[in-house]
This record gives sequence, C-alpha cells and structure tokens, in this order.
Amino acid sequence: MVQQNTRFDFGTGKKPESDFILLENIIEDRGSKYSVSYGRVESRQEIKDFLTRLKKNKKYAKATHNTWAARISHEGTIYETKADDGETGAGMVILRIMQKEDVTDCVICVTRWFGGIKLMGDRFKHVQDATKVAIDDIVEK
Repeated sequence: MVQQNTRFDFGTGKKPESDFILLENIIEDRGSKYSVSYGRVESRQEIKDFLTRLKKNKKYAKATHNTWAARISHEGTIYETKADDGETGAGMVILRIMQKEDVTDCVICVTRWFGGIKLMGDRFKHVQDATKVAIDDIVEK
C-alpha cells in the first residue's frame, strides 16, 4: 500500500541512476548475513518488478527477510511505502533513513539470512547500516 506523505519534493533528492544494484555480504554478525539492493522506481509496478527481479535469484527468494522501503515523487508530492517481511519495524528503519537523507524515486531492500542466534536490537543497527551503504553508493555513482 502506498501512503501519501505531506512532504513536498523540491527536486533536491538523491535518486539512483540504475534500476537495480545489488551489494552482497556487506554485514555479518553471529552467523546472520546481510546484503542490500536498491534501484530507481517511479511507480508501484516498478517496486513490484524490482522485488521480483531480486527474488528470481533463489538465494534471495529463500532469505529469511527481504525488508524494504520506497519513496516516489509524483507531481511534487512524495509517496512512501514499506514492508517488514517478518522483521518487525525494519521497513520503518529504512524509510526513516531515506527521509532523512532525502532519497526519492528509489526502493531499498535489506536482505537477511538468519544465522541461528537472535541479534535483538542489533538487527536494527544492521538494517540501518545496510541502508546507509546503499545511500552512500547512490551518492558515489
């Protein structure tokens, strides 16, 4: 579900150039492994297409969590959506960082493979760090 945000797009946002970038094995902690992917999206269908493309890789389709958030600018208004995929609250972590960093027309997906040991609050730090890796990569390109 796409939710309308009361924010306006002033055209200063960071936007990825590519429709699909995958950065693998960026974080490992107590057996859990994280990757992050991101891409340029401008519609709900493009978000679905992005996730379908990611999950065509069996490794990602079988991951424990594919948590994501997206922000799309349309006619001066920013629309936002997110999904936790079982990692409660993680989609909001991604979305808040995207808001703070003014990332638009983008989906960011943090993938986790559970390693058998619960990470408790550290899992949110890893989602945050993975999201920042993606945003740093957007800025560098």
